[in-house]
Order: sequence, then structure tokens, then C-alpha cells
Amino acid sequence: MSSSHEPHRFDIDTVRADFPLLQRRREAGSPIVYLDSGATSQRPDAVLRAEHDFLIAHNAAVKRGSHELAQEATDAYEGARERIARFVGVDDARGVVFTKNATEALNVVALSLSDGDPAVPDQLRLREGDEILVTEMEHHANLVPWQQAARRSGARLRWISLGEDYQLDLSALDALLTERTKVVAFTHQSNVLGTINPVPQIVDAARAVGALTVLDASQSVPHGPVDLAALDVDFAAFSGHKMLGPTGIGVLWGRPELLSVMPPVLTGGSMIETVTMEGSTWAEPPARFEAGTPPISQAVGLAAACDYLDALGMDAVRDHELELARQMIDGLRQIDRVQILGPVDPAIPRGGAVSFLIDGLHTHDVGQVLDTLGIAVRVGHHCAWPLHRRYGVNGSTRASIGVHTTSADIDALVDGVRRTIDFFEARA
Repeated sequence: MSSSHEPHRFDIDTVRADFPLLQRRREAGSPIVYLDSGATSQRPDAVLRAEHDFLIAHNAAVKRGSHELAQEATDAYEGARERIARFVGVDDARGVVFTKNATEALNVVALSLSDGDPAVPDQLRLREGDEILVTEMEHHANLVPWQQAARRSGARLRWISLGEDYQLDLSALDALLTERTKVVAFTHQSNVLGTINPVPQIVDAARAVGALTVLDASQSVPHGPVDLAALDVDFAAFSGHKMLGPTGIGVLWGRPELLSVMPPVLTGGSMIETVTMEGSTWAEPPARFEAGTPPISQAVGLAAACDYLDALGMDAVRDHELELARQMIDGLRQIDRVQILGPVDPAIPRGGAVSFLIDGLHTHDVGQVLDTLGIAVRVGHHCAWPLHRRYGVNGSTRASIGVHTTSADIDALVDGVRRTIDFFEARA
């Protein structure tokens, strides 16, 4: 978490004022302490206005009309695609496919690779005897689709285990990767542990056996600089609602040369080249994977979120969140009965999602008491049951930091945890 460079900073009070919901006060007059950005971030005025302005001035179907509004809407939609591509370091916007969310994006890849069409190149077709490698820390969105892909295709699902240090045990990576490995799918940053995985090491190992790489970047793209071209992955997925953008939109990025030979998953209007009563042919990507009316205003809003984050500076976003994560970890570690579920060593790369356990208390009880204090956190297994089982627990309490989180928010959480313990001890 520590950094050798001088931290990049932005004015947190100015940032905070950009978020209308965070101006809300509870009945007691106190502010909301929002520490659930890992689930859904709040939206700044600039994002709300961008979507609103599009809807009142340019709303129309894209790519389907020759009238003025349709052209304006199409220009805004495709302009958003180009803007979002630049945000993640991609020059060719043809690789940016808009989906409903990151879950759908990851399903698109898994479904397409397990389609079974014999005309698809072998590299992009899972078959019986092939292997899919995932990790024990995956969100269900990057695990269940691959379980289903293995079931459909006859491939075998394997996984990289977690170590006691809350990092992937990569000592077995070379043994897990074989000539049969077709796909390596893994998260960039754990939504539970906060652990940041060494993407170059995993990608290089996958490349050595000719495997495709699929990166779940949902917890990394919103929280620091991410350059997909430099990371050299084949596919990546992230969601708008976790990066200050609208709900209902996600992004699948894929190498255009791969997308152009992959079969579509959803079919219908807008994704076809020709249609006869006997059959159809497919449009080039990204249209091939965007059947039906797409999330137009949401794309515009997501592009505005990219503008907002870039104006802050993603280095500054990363440094701000890491500083607060260290404050949270240090504060929680001083409380008896609290265990951090994730790396606490500053030498281990991590993000701003901090999960913890309170000995003897159920996570839902913890969340309920914190909620009465105006502190919003996530409780449960966070769509990562295998990870929690690995460490012998049913769930955890997660506090996740965003660009609008303040030092006072962290102090409120630490104090709230102390008060939660005191509350239950008084009732014992």
C-alpha cells in the first residue's frame, strides 16, 4: 500500500461537494458514511447532468435512423465508446463492447468460447479435454460462467489456490498450466481481500502455453490507472456503476481480431450483416455483440465518469484510497476481537476494499448496528463463497473506499466497530 513516490492529491472537500447524495443528512442531522463503493459507487453531478442532457436534447435510437436526432444519438454513443477506450489505454475502440454489466461481459466470453461451432478457430473453441484455469478468489461473476462453460464443452475447470497471506499461491502456476489450458480467467483486484494480483506474471505464464487471458477488472478500473494494452490481456470486463457511472452498463474489452471470429451470444437486430429466411451473417465487432437497443444514455454517462476520474487523476485516486485504507487497517487492528481478512503488510499490493471479522459476532449483526450509526458497509460473502470457505468463515464485513471517502469516514467506521462490540458485550 505504501508508495515510494510523493503521493498525488486532490481536494477531498471539493470532490465531496460534487456528489449530491452525500449531501443528504440523516434524521439526527449527521451525514451518511458511505463505505460500499465496492458494490456501487455514488455519482457526481457531472455524470448525472451528462445523462440528463443527452435525454432531453438528443434521445433517439442509434444506428437505425437517418434523421437528425438519430445521428446525434449515434455520434454520442460511439463517441462514448471511444472515450471509454482511451480511459483504459486502448487505441482501437472496436474492441469495446457495451454490455449490461461486468457479469454479462464475462458471460459473453464464456458463452462464445463454449458455443461449439466447428467453424470457429480452435483457439476460441472450448472442447472436451481442454482446461480452464480460474482462481479461488474470484467473484461468482468470473467463476460460475466458467463452471457452466466447462459443463457445456466437456472442459475441465481448475483453479489457483489462495495462500495464508491472502495472495494467490503462484508456486503451482507452472504445474497448473498445461498444453490443454485454453483459458486463464482471473481478477485484477479481489473484491473481498483487496489483494492486487500480478497480472504480467500470470499473463506471461498463460502466453507460454497458448492460453487466452480474461481479466475481471471491476475492482481495479475505478480505483487506479489501468492500461489494458500494457497489461496484454486478451479480454477484460468492468462495470459502470462501480466507477461513478450509471447502472445498466458494463464493458467487455476484447482484442478486435479475436472478437471478429467469435460467435455472438445474443442475436437479433443491430448485430447482423445480412438476414434471409434461411439464415443470417454477423456484423463486425463491436456490433456483433450488441444485439437490440443498447444502453445509450448510460454510455454517455459512463464517458462522463471517465472525464471526471481523469480530471482528478487516476494516480491521485489510487493514492487517496490507499492512504485511507492504511488508516482503516491501522485503526481496526487496534481493536480486540477484530481480524482483517486480507493483507495488512504494506509491501503487499492492495486496494481500498477492507474486509474484517469480529470474533463472536455475525456479520449481519455488525452491519445492522453500523447502519443505525449511519455507516453503510457490505456484509455476507460478497459473491465470493469459495474464498470465504477457504478461510473457514461464512462471511465478512466489508468497508470499501471511493474517491469521495474522507478520513472522517474512516474514523467513524473504526469508532462504529468499537461501539458495535460494546453494544453486544452490554447485552451478553
